[in-house]
Amino acid sequence: MDSHRHGNYRVERTVLNEERLEEITHRKDYNEAHPSVTKKLKDSLRCSVPRLKRCALSGFPVLYWLPKYSLWDYGMPDLISGISVGIMHLPQGMAYALLASLPPVFGLYSSLYPPLIYLFFGTSRHISIGTFTVLSIMVGSVTETLAPDTAFIINNGTNMTTEVDITARDLYRVQVAAATTVLSGLIQVVLGMVKFGFVGTYLAEPLVRAYTTAAAVHAVIGQIKYIFGISPTRFSGPLSLVYTFGHICSLLPQTHLPTLVVSAVSILCLAAAKELNAFLRPKLPVPIPVELITIVSATLISSYTHLGSNYTIPVVGDIPSGLSPPCMPDVSLFRQVIGDAFALAIVGYAISISLGKTFALKHGYKVDSNQELLALGLCNTVGGFFECFAVCPSMSRSIIQESTGGKTQMASLASAVIVLVTIMKLGPLFQELPKAVLASIVLVNLKSMFKQCSDIVTLWRRSKIDLMIWLVTLVSTLLLNLDVGLAASIAFALLTVIVRTQMPTYSILGNIHGTEIYVDIETHDQARQIPGITIFHSSATVYFANADLYLEALKEKSGLDISKMIIYKRRQEAKQRRRERRAERRAKRQAKKERRAQRAAEQLAGAPVFSVEEEARGWRDVCVNNISAENEEQKITERENGTVFVMPTTPRTPDGQGRWEYLKGGGDPENMSLGWLSDLQEGDTTTLGSSSEDTLSQDLEKVSLGSLGKWTWDIHSIILDLSAANFIDTVAIKTVRNIFQDFSEIDVDIYLAGCQTSVVTQLEKGGFFSGSITKQQLFATVHDAVLFCHNNHGTRTFTPYEPFLDISIGTKL
Repeated sequence: MDSHRHGNYRVERTVLNEERLEEITHRKDYNEAHPSVTKKLKDSLRCSVPRLKRCALSGFPVLYWLPKYSLWDYGMPDLISGISVGIMHLPQGMAYALLASLPPVFGLYSSLYPPLIYLFFGTSRHISIGTFTVLSIMVGSVTETLAPDTAFIINNGTNMTTEVDITARDLYRVQVAAATTVLSGLIQVVLGMVKFGFVGTYLAEPLVRAYTTAAAVHAVIGQIKYIFGISPTRFSGPLSLVYTFGHICSLLPQTHLPTLVVSAVSILCLAAAKELNAFLRPKLPVPIPVELITIVSATLISSYTHLGSNYTIPVVGDIPSGLSPPCMPDVSLFRQVIGDAFALAIVGYAISISLGKTFALKHGYKVDSNQELLALGLCNTVGGFFECFAVCPSMSRSIIQESTGGKTQMASLASAVIVLVTIMKLGPLFQELPKAVLASIVLVNLKSMFKQCSDIVTLWRRSKIDLMIWLVTLVSTLLLNLDVGLAASIAFALLTVIVRTQMPTYSILGNIHGTEIYVDIETHDQARQIPGITIFHSSATVYFANADLYLEALKEKSGLDISKMIIYKRRQEAKQRRRERRAERRAKRQAKKERRAQRAAEQLAGAPVFSVEEEARGWRDVCVNNISAENEEQKITERENGTVFVMPTTPRTPDGQGRWEYLKGGGDPENMSLGWLSDLQEGDTTTLGSSSEDTLSQDLEKVSLGSLGKWTWDIHSIILDLSAANFIDTVAIKTVRNIFQDFSEIDVDIYLAGCQTSVVTQLEKGGFFSGSITKQQLFATVHDAVLFCHNNHGTRTFTPYEPFLDISIGTKL
């Protein structure tokens, strides 16, 4: 019953190596599977009506949904949603303009033009493009760095004091913000055209949340001057936030009390109203526009009580009516703001694509990442010509647009109309609005960002590495400012990826009884290692950064220190060769003496035949009779440790020389050449007439570590499980090839298993396969490799393992 519930299957097939697998599957070669660059270029330039239609629809998504737009089904929901979002645009646009250190009207411009551009080019139906806290802070950092108050100090001719030329300062700051925005948009457009939409994936969620939290701290420091009515000095460079905060603390005794009272009342009212709004949200069809009510109320109170003139509370001031004509940004500023522009481009796109994919997943449609990058870039580029600053979607406005029933981007058109009416007719009514109220709106809206500090507790429980990314991002952004902090955060996040791939988990796999499943034997009690076979697994791909560590882990896990074993073997082989050379030299010297003695004997006795056996017999007689014992014993020792010579019965050659042969021997097992005299085979003979090099090559036998007696092991096969590898570079290919060669010297076979097709292709292109390493040593799965090793080596060194006796190797499904 249990097996029926979980489902069973049984597969019987032949063991598949890569060579056999390619025959069965008819694998295409690389050129067939990957068209050439020329063919790709021709295909990209080929024009047809369907292709032209696809290009038009992908470049202008509005052409896809606008003809299908149903005014009856979507008109009213989009209108209500657009009005709700437009009401939010007004206070947020003016408040976030203060974050960017710009006059409030430019925040309204940024809420008007970009949503209209996104209407034509965007692919998301629910996000609301406009001002956003983090981007406003980043723009403010640039404007205050390049246009500080100290650069616009003028002398007051009436009372001989100095003051800031606010008009000239704001004019130059607008130029800086516009140039930064245009350059940021151009970067986004270029990245979108080259299909670089995946760049946002490098901003991990912990990084983005920590970065926005740090940006919120920057925003608070930037708005404190409006809350307390003080004028701190703006610092730039590393640790500027620390210096600015220190200067603010020194100016707190100079707090302007009327401004502080207005700020405190505004913050309390906004916080209480937002909590009430959240409590009544399930019962309200549309959220209460808390910010707009606060702005209208504060403007009316300020106008009737004359807060600006009677209590010297800073107010918004002149708000021009109408739209300003487009103007060319100051191109000379591009070189100074390129780093900040790139940071704005990446952060804005990351926020946009994350919000877009969230709503697309919820409502069942697709968002094109490259088109989103292009659309956002056009919003910033075109908006920069109309003196807008950098924009991206706002989470609060997007949620309102989606929750109030918005179906398409026609809601953006309705919100743009609300902003346009305000700019054209209602702008001058907000001239008496205190800046402290706008700063209070910013601070209250930052509450959600500061709640992200709870991520520390969550990440501590879930992932220490993600926690490190969060903390490093927070600290680097606070200390190094927003642009350099972002670069340092991304670099650290990528470093964690490199470290995790450089130091993966290495394990030895064992089999689960009765299955073809192999798991780590250290973490699974029921996994049993197969006798004689070691299955080595790495949790990451093998490449240049971890190739050496991969080899070291293989040595450690297998228990075979291959380096020491090969060094020992080569030393023994060198000793063996030296012994052979000494034996050969002794043989030649002795043969020379024997020939000399033979010639002398022939001259005296008519060329009698000289036999080594007779001489040896005479030597033994001398030893028995104790005649010249000391000298003869030394001669016998030399012959026993060297070579015993035999004169064969073959006739002499025509040149008069006889054919001499010798057999190897020795008395000391540690110093013997290749074996005892009684163990010599037929091939253990060498003609004295041959060269010493030929003699050495014929005499020297291969030395194995087992015969040397230094190490003993019961492993005959090692299987490298490369199923986790998605690529392999030339360094890793060389490492794996060396593993094959080194372990073959100690009679251990190496096999690869689980290689993806791309990895096999890279092995082929890297010259991995050769006469000694073939595709027959590469198997489709670990189980195929195990079965092959079991069949080929099962009778040699280990007893059969029961689970494998139960597995058939037929071809049946």
